[in-house]
Amino acid sequence: MPPAAPAAPPTATAAERVYRHVKQAVLMDRRYEGGTLLTEGELADAVGVSRTPVREALLRLETEGLLKLYPKKGALVLPVSAQEITDVIETRLLVEEFTVRRAVPAPPGLLERLAELLEEQRRHAAEGDLAAMMAADRGFHAEIVQRAGNAILSRLYDQLRDRQLRMGVALLHAHPERVERTLAEHAEILAALRAGDAETAAAAVRGHVGRVEALVRGAGAGRHDR
Repeated sequence: MPPAAPAAPPTATAAERVYRHVKQAVLMDRRYEGGTLLTEGELADAVGVSRTPVREALLRLETEGLLKLYPKKGALVLPVSAQEITDVIETRLLVEEFTVRRAVPAPPGLLERLAELLEEQRRHAAEGDLAAMMAADRGFHAEIVQRAGNAILSRLYDQLRDRQLRMGVALLHAHPERVERTLAEHAEILAALRAGDAETAAAAVRGHVGRVEALVRGAGAGRHDR
């Protein structure tokens, strides 16, 4: 069962409801795969709004790089390109290796929060809710980035969030055996932070992201590092 879309605030506009609907379907539920053509009429009916807020939402999603608008035809859900995979992985490695070193010595609050997020991932994995697991997965990494104290890097990393979620959910569906390994790798990162070992933590992050890259590229799980 796909996870329910996050409830829109009571004051959410019609355009915001359409935006949330499409984004959830593209990133998490995978109901709108890359290459799917969405029409204004279909989306208006699905959300229960007029076409005007649909256009507004689609323009916003095009700006975020999820869709390509074609006048009088609709909006094409953009597939994840090889270049996008390369860009995301390279940026993750640069940001995460640097920030995990900066996070040492890790404050107790960070260690507690990472432990909570790891348990949340385990719970979602046991329930078979891969989309929710990936959301907690992204939160795990984002906590480390944020606690490093560099606001510019935090904003840069946050810009990758949607692309990471989309790739991650697709990866776990294609490689269900990766679920347990992901949990183990996160536990390794947390253990290194608890031990105050910056280099071991950085190596754990590098191996983790490298294995994700290998699978996303279809190179197999044997390649552990760049």
